[in-house]
Amino acid sequence: MSELKKTSLHDIHLKLGAKMAEFAGFDMPLQYSSVKEEVLAVRNSCGLFDVSHMGEFFIEGNDAVKFVDYILTNDFLGAELEKAVYSPLCDKNGYIVDDLIAYKLSENKVLLCVNAANIEKDWQFIEGLTQGFDCHLKNTSDDFSLLALQGPNSQELLEKAGLLPNDNSFEYYSAKSLSLKDGDFIIARTGYTGEDGFEVFASHQNIQKAFSKLIELGATPCGLASRDVLRLEVCYPLYGHELNQELTPLDSGLKWTVRNSKPSFYAKEALENYKPKMRLVKLSLDKAIPRQDYEILNEKEEVIGKVTSGTMSVVLEKGICLGLVQKDQFPANKEFSIRVRNRIFKANYHTKPFVSGGHK
Repeated sequence: MSELKKTSLHDIHLKLGAKMAEFAGFDMPLQYSSVKEEVLAVRNSCGLFDVSHMGEFFIEGNDAVKFVDYILTNDFLGAELEKAVYSPLCDKNGYIVDDLIAYKLSENKVLLCVNAANIEKDWQFIEGLTQGFDCHLKNTSDDFSLLALQGPNSQELLEKAGLLPNDNSFEYYSAKSLSLKDGDFIIARTGYTGEDGFEVFASHQNIQKAFSKLIELGATPCGLASRDVLRLEVCYPLYGHELNQELTPLDSGLKWTVRNSKPSFYAKEALENYKPKMRLVKLSLDKAIPRQDYEILNEKEEVIGKVTSGTMSVVLEKGICLGLVQKDQFPANKEFSIRVRNRIFKANYHTKPFVSGGHK
C-alpha cells in the first residue's frame, strides 16, 4: 500500500490534536473537538477546513472560456467575469466523470477545482478534449493549498486577517485573484456547507500563515466528519455517493445544471435524448440513523432503491439521508421506509433540504 499523501497543514493538524484518517489517498483531519461542536461552529459562527487535497487545473488562452463551456453541462460562457459556476463534467454518453467548480478569473484564464479522488482521471479526460481550441492546460494540484472558511462570521474574520478587501463587493459564487501584503491569493465566495463562506487558494507557505492567523482570530478548526454532516444537511451531493460514472446529472437531481439551450457541449446529444432511470430522494428517520447502502422500501416493503449518504443531523437531531430510487418505482403516495439492519423504519419524505443554509 502506498504511503498517504499529506497536505501542507499536516503538522499543524497534529499540533492541534486532530484525529486523522485516510481520504482520497491523503491523511486528513477527521475531527478536532467533536462533530457536533464543529457543525454548530459553522452554522452559528465560523469553521475552518483544510481542503488542500482538492485538485486545481488552470486553463489559459484565447479559447479558455469557450473550451470550459464545451466540457461542462452548465452555462459557463454566459457567466460574468469573476463568477464561479458549479457543473458536472460528463463523458460522451452523459455519465458523470466528476462534479467541479469553474472560476472565470478573466476572459482568458479559468480555474477548475476538482475532487481529490478524481484528479488524474479528470486531467486525462479534459486534456483529451482540447483539440481545436486555442488554450493550454496546467495541473497545479501539487502547487496549491486550499482553505474553506465557512459560517456567518467568515467575511468578518477574513477581513480581520487581511485576506479580503473591506469593500463589500464580493458576491456569492464569485472569485477574485488578489495581490495582498501576505502574497497572491485566489479568493472565492463558495463552499460545501450551505453557509456563507470563502475558499482560499494560495501557495503552501501562504496558506500555512493564513490558517494559523484565522485560528488565532477565533475560527474553529473542522474536519471531514463535520463537513460531511454539513453538506448532507443542505443536501449537497458527493462524488462516489450520489454521483458516479454510472449515472447522469438527470439521474442525480442535477437537471438544473444541464443547459441544453447551449449551442453545443460535449455530452449534449446524449443528455438531450436520455430518459432518467433514477430519482434522488431526501429522507429522514425519527428513531434511527440511515447509512450508505441501506435499502429504501415502498409501503409494500419492496426494495426500490438504496441510501447513498446517511448521517445523524446535528441541527435536526435525527437521522437524515440522500438516496437513489428507481424512477419507475417512485411511489405516488411518497411513502418510504428504510431497512436499518433487521428492522424497518418509516421514513419522512422531504422536498427541500433538511437545513436552510445561510449563504448570501
